Amino acid sequence: MQLTTTQKRAFTWCLIAAVVCLALWLLGPVLTPFVVAAVLAYALTPLVNKLDSLGRGRMPRVLAVILVELVFVLALIGLALLVVPILAKELPLMRDQVPQLADRLNTGLAPWLAQYGIHVSLDVASIKAFALKYLNANFEDALGSVLSSLKLGGSVALALLGNAVLIPVALFYLLVDWDNFVARLLELVPPPLRAAFDSFTDEADSVLGQYLRGQLLVMLVMAAFYALGLALFGLDLALPIGIFTGLAMFIPYLGFGVGLILAILAGLLQFASLKALVMVAVVYGIGQLLESLYLTPRLVGERIGLHPLAVIFALLAFGQVFGFVGVLIALPASAVLLVGIRRLKTGYMGSKLYKGGS
Repeated sequence: MQLTTTQKRAFTWCLIAAVVCLALWLLGPVLTPFVVAAVLAYALTPLVNKLDSLGRGRMPRVLAVILVELVFVLALIGLALLVVPILAKELPLMRDQVPQLADRLNTGLAPWLAQYGIHVSLDVASIKAFALKYLNANFEDALGSVLSSLKLGGSVALALLGNAVLIPVALFYLLVDWDNFVARLLELVPPPLRAAFDSFTDEADSVLGQYLRGQLLVMLVMAAFYALGLALFGLDLALPIGIFTGLAMFIPYLGFGVGLILAILAGLLQFASLKALVMVAVVYGIGQLLESLYLTPRLVGERIGLHPLAVIFALLAFGQVFGFVGVLIALPASAVLLVGIRRLKTGYMGSKLYKGGS
């Protein structure tokens, strides 16, 4: 059977995609730091280019890269220094209050549920033992467990340390030579296909870039909103829970749900009254309305086409197949697939097959 030129091209691209997927599957652990650096470079390159253009040639690109990467690393360190000490301070409080909360629920809620034929009895002694084991004030058990894991799996610790060093180095070189890397990749595309390829990648880049930039703004605004709203109600863990809820919104619905549960638990532990439920209902209710009715339509844009359910499915599916590397490439791959599906749909609806012609 003789293949047409179009069929040969389609077969070639399918073969290339299969080879790339196989490489990601087999070399996932090795590729992880480079994929992380590539994703970060894609996100940070516009900022580097902006600084480079503002310098008008007087500022070396290397200096712009160093400034951007330094600010990014300092932001990550600042976030860790902001959240970790607060959690370290509040975990002992949770250890003391979890058994008391269970006791109050056992004595107050159980009789009320029994009136409706629902018999619930909490084992307060087991809950207290659990709290003492996993929320120890001095973290001796946790530290011992970590040290034991490091002794048994030194290669894992070495890999984590290696990635912590390799990712910033790879990110630096990618940011410095990003345009050159992209140009070399484009050289592999046959000249007759260059125009169609450029059009396709430009559209995919527009979809993904608008989504990421808009979603980042939504996350930052909502993190500040939740932290401030919970703080106004007097919640001690307002800052870490608010920041976590805002940043976790990168995974639609799931991040909001986890933050909601954390806020309810922290509120019940601190207030042990209906104030906790009122706080969560007010802050998270207004937050959800603000995010869904105003911020997301304006900052992310409904025309992008990356539906929240599609984002969740992509993260889960790529993560299941390719592991952590799959989670990193899920959104870029989804943007490419979205553009491809749009073009296939347009071609199909303009074809004779769709219009009923012969």
